[in-house]
Amino acid sequence: MAEKKLKAAIIGSGNIGTDLMIKILRHGRRVEMGAMVGIDQASDGLARAARLGVATTHEGVAGLMRLPGFDEIDIVFDATSAAAHVSNDAALRAAKPAIRCIDLTPAAIGPYCVPVVNGGTHLEALNVNMVTCGGQATIPIVAAVSHVAKVRYAEIVASISSKSAGPGTRANIDEFTETTAQAIQSVGGAAKGKAIIVLNPAEPPLIMRDTVYTLSDAADEASIVASVEEMVSAVQRYVPGYRLKQAVQFDPVSDLAIAGVGRFSGLKTTVFLEVEGAAHYLPAYAGNLDIMTSAALAIAERMAQTLQERVKA
Repeated sequence: MAEKKLKAAIIGSGNIGTDLMIKILRHGRRVEMGAMVGIDQASDGLARAARLGVATTHEGVAGLMRLPGFDEIDIVFDATSAAAHVSNDAALRAAKPAIRCIDLTPAAIGPYCVPVVNGGTHLEALNVNMVTCGGQATIPIVAAVSHVAKVRYAEIVASISSKSAGPGTRANIDEFTETTAQAIQSVGGAAKGKAIIVLNPAEPPLIMRDTVYTLSDAADEASIVASVEEMVSAVQRYVPGYRLKQAVQFDPVSDLAIAGVGRFSGLKTTVFLEVEGAAHYLPAYAGNLDIMTSAALAIAERMAQTLQERVKA
């Protein structure tokens, strides 16, 4: 007999929330849709959810908690904004203390989570933060280099199409850079991190492209390449459009001054990536949104497995 799936609610009926809903409906193995929550009654996400038979409310978290099926909701994805997530989490926690929140905003109430790097570490956490799209794309690479050599400094540049940056993304630019930089250090393993986001207005829209620079102690370059390629393959298991744009590049560095780090000699590694979306709801160029929703679903599936195994025991 197939195991009963855990029900999930999505708060935020915009691009990210709607794409995540489609992914759950198509690919959820242990998680299924329980409700779609928004604040705009006329939003396409709520209308699409209703057509697909998903319970909806346009009255935010308060409306979710009034839905007849709220007691059955085990996992809540929040795809709103950093500020909104703080109040959403507090309201949900007061109503249902053991509910699991997967935060797709940069609020960072809970621990940072990047599936291929520390996905198994926080499966018991009641709130996990999915960092940012740039973080999901680049932190695995920083971690891959860190597996081989001590990374003294890491800098990432995430370039996304302007058309794939909705109101939530634009309202959280500062939080994006701060949260990503912190996660580069705490998850990626760099002593110091920096993040930059570029909204590219090019037409036709370009897919997400990311550049990762690391300054590390001297190390075997072939070992770094192998580690990076292994990490790319791991990410591709849940984001098939994630790939290296070209070969990993290396440059020796001698006596370089780095603010907050000091004088440095060692190896500079440069990795160029691109992320093509699966086009479940959004265009393929919106790889930045696809990697966030794919990562969030990957963690939800692992959380669901943990909860199901606990019930069995």
